[in-house]
Amino acid sequence: MTQPIPLKPTESELEILQILWEKGQCTVREVHEVLEKNKEAGYTTTLKLMQIMAEKGLVIRDTSSKTHIYRALVNQEKTEQHLVSKMIDNVFNGSAARLVMQALGNHSASKDEIDSIKKYLDNLSDK
Repeated sequence: MTQPIPLKPTESELEILQILWEKGQCTVREVHEVLEKNKEAGYTTTLKLMQIMAEKGLVIRDTSSKTHIYRALVNQEKTEQHLVSKMIDNVFNGSAARLVMQALGNHSASKDEIDSIKKYLDNLSDK
């Protein structure tokens, strides 16, 4: 069972959570190798961040073997909902429409993504 989000994860913590959500569980080395593909990251920095995340309750560490295995303790969907809600309130003055328009105006959406958005909006308007 996942715990409520204790606080807003930092950008670096979110990068690590994304890896853990995708892979399920990882060693520090495995997380570090994924991080290094996109940016310069020191192994000890990754290790320290993951230790801090364990202290915060964002991840859990299995120490039953020599190599510690980490997995996310917070739910991806709930974390995303929490962060989006905070962003809507803090950045877009409570307007979800402004967030959506800004997101679609700044990033190219594929035809499939636009179709999914239209379908989602149609379902909302049917309620």
